[in-house]
Order: sequence, then structure tokens, then C-alpha cells
Amino acid sequence: MSLAPLLNASPAIQIHAFAAIAAVVIGIVQFVRRKGTFSHRTFGWIWAVLMLTIAVTSFWINEIKLWGPWSPIHLLSIFVLFNVPLAVWLARRHNVRAHRGWMIGIFAGALVIAGIFTLVPGRIMHAVIIGG
Repeated sequence: MSLAPLLNASPAIQIHAFAAIAAVVIGIVQFVRRKGTFSHRTFGWIWAVLMLTIAVTSFWINEIKLWGPWSPIHLLSIFVLFNVPLAVWLARRHNVRAHRGWMIGIFAGALVIAGIFTLVPGRIMHAVIIGG
């Protein structure tokens, strides 16, 4: 394992990757800690900002080009840009069940599933974690 491939990448990729790593860690903490507390809300806001950062920076990452400079992963970024604010709004409206569902879905889809695809050979995170 070496951070060299990531540290040699563009600033957009670095911001994107480090925000994603932080969002995974904070997301796991959020799942296991007590809900509705000040710290839950504080870390929730931090997580939301991280997710929006991940989505926005993805538009400067254009290594896989299917439609001009875009790829299917950019559809996920658009999904995140609309649904993170929706999930926050649901929490502020005290619709806990819907908030929980959206947050779990965003975490699973935008961090876990998308994160797995970063481990494909030839991608930077593959080189960081697996090597080569």
C-alpha cells in the first residue's frame, strides 16, 4: 500500500479521494452512534458537506469518457447533489424514517458501491491499496 499514486494525482482527485475516505469513516461512526444528539447533527453536517464535495469534484475527474467528458459515475454525482440536501431537509422536518433511508442509500450507493469500482485495475485507488 502506497499513497504515492494518489499524492501524484490532480488536486481534484486528491480532494475527491480524501473527502470520500473521511465520509466513509464518519458515515460508519454515524451508523453506530446514538441518533439525534448534537454530535450526530454536527457530524451529519460534516458528512453532507463531504458528500457534496465528492460529487462536485467528480466533474473534474474525466478519465472514463463515455459521453463527451462524462461517464455513468457522473449520474451518481448528480444523484448525490440532489439527494443529500433532500435527506438533510427530511431530518430537519423530523421525518426520521425517510432521512435514515436516504442516508443509508446514499452511503451504500455513492460510497460503498462506487468505492468498490475504484479498485478496478488501472484506477488510482487500485494502485494505492493493491499496488502496481
